[in-house]
Amino acid sequence: MRMIGGLGEVVWGQWEEVRHATAVIGTALSLCVRPRYWVRTVRRAFAHHVVAIGVESVGFVCGVAVFVGIAVVVQLTFWVGEAGQSQMLGPLLLTVVARELGPVLINLVVIVRCGSAMATELGIMKIGGRVRVLEAQGIAPFIYLVVPRVLGAAVSTFCLTIVFILVAFGSGYLFGVMLGKGSSDWLLFANSVFNAVQPKDALNVVAKSILPALFAGASCCIGGLGVSGSVLAIPQATQRALVRSVTGLFVICAVVSLLTYL
Repeated sequence: MRMIGGLGEVVWGQWEEVRHATAVIGTALSLCVRPRYWVRTVRRAFAHHVVAIGVESVGFVCGVAVFVGIAVVVQLTFWVGEAGQSQMLGPLLLTVVARELGPVLINLVVIVRCGSAMATELGIMKIGGRVRVLEAQGIAPFIYLVVPRVLGAAVSTFCLTIVFILVAFGSGYLFGVMLGKGSSDWLLFANSVFNAVQPKDALNVVAKSILPALFAGASCCIGGLGVSGSVLAIPQATQRALVRSVTGLFVICAVVSLLTYL
């Protein structure tokens, strides 16, 4: 009975955290469409986080994309050609790289590189009393601290996913040509990919890019602002936020994939 009770407490605690994150996401999305909340300080904070999360990660993302292009795209091109099923190259590349690998890898990159920094920064601000200073100055902490981070994570992740897909396809094609694998006609390669794109593929990429990023941004903000006591509690809060973010990433991607394929 104790084990069942403990399991129930864990499940209920996780459910409450999911509800909290969902409420944060819904509030942030509802506020972002109201121009009166986009004052100069909020716009500057949003631009800062887009640069910190998105722009500064472009080089690393391109490096990962080149590796994926060489490891995945070239192999798919080779084996499809060997099997005499060249017409399947576009759908396979779209499914493996664009639908599955791209959004998952980029969300992991954003969570690892920026999620921990986000939670730690907010935790330090909370412990140091800077959140109370904002409130004393008449600035809503949610609008100034949470909204730019959540939206910045979503926008940056989506843009990085598009960059990843394009670089992976391009590097895979170029490396394949260098090795003499596949067609050297880049128009034929591009047409095989673009002709395989369907509306559900675009929705899949958008959903898998934005939804996990929104959840990760909300989870990291909740973890950081939920710190209390001393700075010693910040690493534990950050770790819990990252675990929630990664778990949410795989759950959301699995659900989106099931809805797409069904």
